[in-house]
Amino acid sequence: MTDSPDARSLVSASSQLNLMEVDAIDDKEFDIPQVDTPPTLESILNELEDEEEPFVLEDTCVLNTDNMDAHSCDTSSLASSDSGDPVHLKRKRRTVDLNPTVHGSVLRHSLLKGISAQIVSAADKVDAGLPTAITMSGVIAVGTSHGLALVFATDTNQALRLCLGSKATGAEFGAVSALSINHDCSRLLCGFAKGQITMWDLANGKLLRTINDAHPPGTAILHVKFTDDPTLAVCNDSGGSVFELAFRRVMGMRSCDSRCLFSGSKGEVCSIEPLHAPQDFRDHPITHYSLLAMASLTKILVIGLKPSLKVWMTFPYSKSDPSSVPQLAWQFVPVQKTVNPVLAFSKGDTVHFLLVKKEETGTIHVIKQRQLHLSCDIISLSWINSRTLLLVDSHEKLQVVDRPSQEILETLDLEQVQLVYNSRHFKSLATGGNVSQALALVGEKACYQSVSSYGGQIVYLGTKSAHIMALRNWRERIDCLLKQEHFVEALSLAWSFHEGTAKAVVGLFGDPVKRKGVVADKMVEIIFQFTEHALKKCPEQGKIQVMEQHFHDVVPVLVDYCLLLQRPDLLFNQLYSRLVENTVAKGVFLESLESYIVADRLGHLTTPIMRDLLAHYQSNGMMDSLERCIVHLDITSLDIQQVVQVCWDNQLYDAMIYVFNSGMNDYITPMEKLFAVIGSPIREGRSLTEEEVVMGNKLLVYISCCLAGRAYPLGDIPEDLVVQVKNQVYEFLIRLHSADSSDEEEVFPYIRTLLHFDTREFLNVLAMTFEDFKNDKQALEYQQRIVDILLQVMVDNPDFTPSQVGGLFTFLARQLAKPDNTLFVNRKLFDQVLEFLCCPDDDSRHTERQQVLLELLHVGGVVQFNEERLLALAEKAKFYQICEFLYEKKHLHDKIIDCYLRDPLRKGEIFSYIHNLLSMPGYSPEEKQTVKEKVLQNMQELVNLDPSKLADLVVFHFTEEVQQIISEFQDDELLYKFLSCLLEPREVHHPGTMLLLEHDLHELLLDLLCRFAPQNLLRFLQTSQHYRLKEAIQITQKYHHNEATAYLLEKKGDIQGAFDVLLETLKEKLSVLAAESDGGVEEDERHDDEEKTGGESTLTGVKDSLNDIIDLCHRSSPNLNQQQREVLWFPLLETMMNSQRQGKGLGAKHTFEVLKELTMKVLNCMSSFISLPAIIQQILQDPVYGKGKLAEIQGLILGMLDTFTYEQTLLETTTSLLNHDLHWSLAHLRAAVTRGLHPRQDYCNICLQQYKRRQDSAEEIIVFSCGHLYHVQCLQQKDCGWGVAPELQQRWSCYKCSSSKGGRGGTSSEQKRGRSTSLAQTRVTSVHHEAGAEADRKKVFVEATLDLHQEQSWDQLRCLYRGPSRLSILSELSHSNEKTGLLITAQPGSENFQLKLSPPPLFEE
Repeated sequence: MTDSPDARSLVSASSQLNLMEVDAIDDKEFDIPQVDTPPTLESILNELEDEEEPFVLEDTCVLNTDNMDAHSCDTSSLASSDSGDPVHLKRKRRTVDLNPTVHGSVLRHSLLKGISAQIVSAADKVDAGLPTAITMSGVIAVGTSHGLALVFATDTNQALRLCLGSKATGAEFGAVSALSINHDCSRLLCGFAKGQITMWDLANGKLLRTINDAHPPGTAILHVKFTDDPTLAVCNDSGGSVFELAFRRVMGMRSCDSRCLFSGSKGEVCSIEPLHAPQDFRDHPITHYSLLAMASLTKILVIGLKPSLKVWMTFPYSKSDPSSVPQLAWQFVPVQKTVNPVLAFSKGDTVHFLLVKKEETGTIHVIKQRQLHLSCDIISLSWINSRTLLLVDSHEKLQVVDRPSQEILETLDLEQVQLVYNSRHFKSLATGGNVSQALALVGEKACYQSVSSYGGQIVYLGTKSAHIMALRNWRERIDCLLKQEHFVEALSLAWSFHEGTAKAVVGLFGDPVKRKGVVADKMVEIIFQFTEHALKKCPEQGKIQVMEQHFHDVVPVLVDYCLLLQRPDLLFNQLYSRLVENTVAKGVFLESLESYIVADRLGHLTTPIMRDLLAHYQSNGMMDSLERCIVHLDITSLDIQQVVQVCWDNQLYDAMIYVFNSGMNDYITPMEKLFAVIGSPIREGRSLTEEEVVMGNKLLVYISCCLAGRAYPLGDIPEDLVVQVKNQVYEFLIRLHSADSSDEEEVFPYIRTLLHFDTREFLNVLAMTFEDFKNDKQALEYQQRIVDILLQVMVDNPDFTPSQVGGLFTFLARQLAKPDNTLFVNRKLFDQVLEFLCCPDDDSRHTERQQVLLELLHVGGVVQFNEERLLALAEKAKFYQICEFLYEKKHLHDKIIDCYLRDPLRKGEIFSYIHNLLSMPGYSPEEKQTVKEKVLQNMQELVNLDPSKLADLVVFHFTEEVQQIISEFQDDELLYKFLSCLLEPREVHHPGTMLLLEHDLHELLLDLLCRFAPQNLLRFLQTSQHYRLKEAIQITQKYHHNEATAYLLEKKGDIQGAFDVLLETLKEKLSVLAAESDGGVEEDERHDDEEKTGGESTLTGVKDSLNDIIDLCHRSSPNLNQQQREVLWFPLLETMMNSQRQGKGLGAKHTFEVLKELTMKVLNCMSSFISLPAIIQQILQDPVYGKGKLAEIQGLILGMLDTFTYEQTLLETTTSLLNHDLHWSLAHLRAAVTRGLHPRQDYCNICLQQYKRRQDSAEEIIVFSCGHLYHVQCLQQKDCGWGVAPELQQRWSCYKCSSSKGGRGGTSSEQKRGRSTSLAQTRVTSVHHEAGAEADRKKVFVEATLDLHQEQSWDQLRCLYRGPSRLSILSELSHSNEKTGLLITAQPGSENFQLKLSPPPLFEE
């Protein structure tokens, strides 16, 4: 093999399977239930092509995700991420690496220059024709359109070894349409466009056989293939049939026997693929069956040619484009530590995989595997090795796909290849084009003979060239990226080779240790190249940010891969020594180390790098980053003196603690330094800065860690030091004085400082520590000592607030309340604290002191106190929550109510407390009764507090005492508030609410409403139903609330009384208005504005009163006769006209106009109920208008005429619309019922006899709109008639349509099923004479009526628009029953009228 890419020799068959990959495959993927008993060949051949239920394997969508192999979980598939395959969607996704998945250039694409040149030369010089087919084995054979087969060597020169056939052959046989070479490269089969097949000896170019009768004449050879048996081949013609060719040589005579394997009449086969075993697997047990895969236009078949013909599997395609080309490809794949063949097949955009293996019983077991979805139409499918496929789509894009992960590794464009298509042969143009349209459509994209795979290489035939594809080895793929200077991608790809996650790998060891060693050496080489390239390409001038960005893209990658390869020596020696030359690169390198140190991927630095790191971080002010690095580094790599100095100078306390703890086992010095930071401001009483607060919290956490055996800031203290460190810390805390103490320093400075800094948190630290060391005697002694110091420091010390002191005693009470407590505290101290909290010198911090004491009691402090004394002190100090706590223990619940009432902060909670106590089952009846009595005593105070909540309480618990509660109220206003809340409607119904329905209570509330809230009176009367009308009227009359009185009188039914009351109110307001207007004329003009405001309010009152009366008259008039209506409306009109008359005499023009407008409103409203002549007569009788001129009443008359004109127009328009709708409905109904009926059959659907059973009988038949025909007698026998009308009116239902739903006719079933009945039932009487009945048929009488369903249909048409009918709308528009409208004469008076319609009778000859 030479280095020339276009002259690579073809490898042996065994190289297409890498046996080292066997162990790398997880066998779970193939553990799928096996196929049931396969069908016979006979059953397959007899199948119809359009059958929908052939033998099918399990559906892919129900595959379990557990059956996927390991590789499918390693890398998420880019190709099928949106394929919709439910199995794929459930796969686990890999966590994101430093770089996304990189595959590089997977495929080596080479032009076979020698062969390409000779193809063109042969076409030009000897008229060999254009290339039509290619095949590859030990040699490459190319067929031409003029019948020649050119055989080329596969060595460097690609020389033409043989030219088989002649142009004469081509003229007779047509173009070469298919080629095949046997496995030992000794024979070549050529199929031709006119149907002939020739066999050639490749050793000497001799023609051995010409086969003319292997298949039906007039069809082209689409495929001819040798099997692994050199005496057996198969061919496929353009008729869609498949034939077996058995070659014989007897007595020196060569012959060929043909046998039909599949007939094209049962479904056209357009692709065949025999299973070829590579050299290494010639002894595989499955080779004895000589398997053949066939792809028809609808399904895939796998048959065995040996020992006898048998179908092992059939698989239908899913729905796909009819122009899609079926593809087949076999490959031996390592599965479950054995190697078995897998058949890949596709049609459209989905590739299916079937694992075929031989069972011990001798049967073939076919297992369906995960399918591959692509977004393209596949026209070529080939395996290049056991894990990788090459696909060509209809756009001539070549895709390299990794089968286990379903990932597209690379895509190439084959447009420059100019792929040869086999469409002419699929259309059989050489024999007259006698093929089916379906096969011709598939042939448009068929390129089977242009692609051939052998030995891990695939050759593609173009119109003027031949191209070969092979997988690059791993080094080539990396070098391709390096040539393009893609160093990051090259490292990522190399790392995937190192970890064994790369796809389509060629040339690497199967042993992981050897593989990693080889790849690691290559990666080191790349890292050095990348470093040199980065330093060389660094911009020499320009902004510093540009240089930094350049190295930020490089240095972290170098660091990451050095650490991944576990080569820190490479990182710190060779790489760093090169990067130091560039200042920017050095800085980026040192900064990039931080993330790896913090992540604990880098724990040890060399001394020079540590020194540089300290200097760089310090000079750039990156002290936080430096601190994070120091606490994660191995202490042995630190220069302790230098690091400590840096930490002191820059206040890096975490790092300082870490260095002292880990480097010198010194846990106390850091504490002293931290105390020095916060001690001084606390002693001086200054408020702490934010930094000092952080230091104080850090100190508390550090002490907590030391006492609990944990290292700060992370990790654990060595086990042999835990007890020693804990004792050292205790000793430090209880020191009497600090090391550099002054004379003024108070005793126990450290505990004192922590208490002042944060009492509660310090005590929490101690509490946690006390939990951890229960069995340590030394620790228990320290604990008692600390408690004594705490008491000594805090008790009687004015520097500490009540909250701080309380916090201490709460802490102590918690410790003392524990069952295994060993601490001792003098009880007198608790009394002292009690005095301190309850009897302060001033009354400040009252709430705080109470909360502290309450917390102390809750954690068990009550054990330490005398309860009587505590209660007395609490009452004196007004600690009502403390009193409640103690009363609760003694069950003195009535005293608790006093506590709530006295406590200003918790007064509102008293109602919840009382309700919960009276509702819960845990209290005795005596206790509840005591509480009830207490509540009744304090009712006045509770009402003032919240009348609404009190009312709820009464409803639930005091319904029987309501009268007693009401009688004890002294203040009527309070009683009103209480009753209004008590009697308001409630959504939640409680048994107690029934007692609140008494009339007396509601009438009492009504009386109070009249006095205190008359504005709410009407709303109460409208919502409440529990007062008596007579008493209510008396109450409202007593307080002169006329509107309420009118409402009640109307409710009682006294319309006249209500009207009189409202009219009296109106008259009063009109008289006030008149008086104001009269006064307004006499007043001076300077009071005009004030007068106008007063007049406006009076006018508004007049309008409101008038509206109330009009509303009353409107509501009442429909139920009154004409005379009663006039009694209401005329007095109102007269009142308004009188006021208008008075207003005219006064000078207020505005008032007069308003009154005139109001009078007009009354006239318009009453015109709906009072006839027009009566109104005009009433107006003319008025003295004002009766004696005057017409001009004075012109406005009134014209207003009424306008109203009349509007209503007349409205009536006419409505009538027109209604008549139009009615006409439309009737027209459609008539069209429906006059439509002719067409019987489906000429026999009765019950007796199944002709409708004229006997020549001499006169029988009646009935035809329904559904098309069914019956004899009347048959229907009568089946009881399909219904109704009790005479015979002519009898109604029928279709027996067949009714019984199909389970019913046998009858009214109920008919109403449910409108479809089975006719719109018009046709009853036909036929009379036949004895002779010539066929010719002399008499007239047939047809009777048509409406049945129940027709009437319902008519009703639906009539009520087409929802809501009231138009008739009812018109009747509402009429002003009175006496008036005659335009529509009334045209339509019946009742809106419920029914039309009985029937079409005119029909007569047939």
